[in-house]
Amino acid sequence: MNTVRRTLCTALAAAPLLLVAMGTAHAQAATWPTGPITMVVPFPPGGPTDLIARVLGKQLSEQLGQQVIIDNKGGANGTIGSGAVAAAKPDGYTILYNTSSIALAPNLFKNLSFDPVKDFAPISSTAVIPLVLLVHPSVPAKNFTEFVSHAKSKPGQLSYGSAGMGNITHLGAFLINQSAGIDAVHVPYRGSAPAMVDLVGGQVQFATNTLNDSLPFIRDRRLKPLAVTSAQRSTQLPDVPTIAEAAIPGFEVGAWQGIVAPAGTPPDVVKRLNTEVLKALKSDFVQKQLADQGAQALGSTPEEYAAYIKSEIKRFGDIIKAAGVQAN
Repeated sequence: MNTVRRTLCTALAAAPLLLVAMGTAHAQAATWPTGPITMVVPFPPGGPTDLIARVLGKQLSEQLGQQVIIDNKGGANGTIGSGAVAAAKPDGYTILYNTSSIALAPNLFKNLSFDPVKDFAPISSTAVIPLVLLVHPSVPAKNFTEFVSHAKSKPGQLSYGSAGMGNITHLGAFLINQSAGIDAVHVPYRGSAPAMVDLVGGQVQFATNTLNDSLPFIRDRRLKPLAVTSAQRSTQLPDVPTIAEAAIPGFEVGAWQGIVAPAGTPPDVVKRLNTEVLKALKSDFVQKQLADQGAQALGSTPEEYAAYIKSEIKRFGDIIKAAGVQAN
């Protein structure tokens, strides 16, 4: 009886402390944010992911009344920046602007420092960017069909660049090659910028790059666009067919993006972040900027985004296995 009484007394003594902790967490969520928010972009500045992250960051800063600071932590196909956020304090002041790399990572790396499902609290999907098949002007092909014929006539002689081994730009090209029966050499780079430099210079002959990052090269005719990888034609390139309509029915792949926070972030903060992100995506400023870059606004509930990430991990796991890719 004494033991029971002691246990009960201990529990009653601890109860106020628990209530205080819960009240403090609720108060923090209710007043969030009271200072700057760091949004980590796990890729170098100036790239396709960084461009959209900065647009959203600017709009979120205005809505929240606090500065959203973009912190570029590139490297290892997005895993360095992602790992940093997974290990950050879950208070809503450090968030990750993630890409499809979050679904690629567990299929590529054997010793990840984080679990993309368990270590993050999904906030919302944000946008999807089609990939575009680009060729150097020296490639004698005016359309996708001619490109496939040309590539097949030179097995193993053409090379294609990407933003990195296992990156969506690599896997997009791999899927095209696999579907069309093309034998070409993959040349991975440390980001899309150096890959585009070498494609323009003719060191590689083709690439599938994100549309927003490719438009400047297309507009000044340094590179030729032959097809886009989305299900529908891009409003930015209305005369460029989709791969599905050109030759491979059902073909579709894109570079999707979203925002996650460290696991354990207070639910009220997650809800507030989701509300603000969805509001930002509907703003005239963001809508125009995304349209100018050929990107499509998305938006989801945290639960929907969590389910989507899980489904993409499975989907890309099958693709990566077929490609025989292993990052380490």
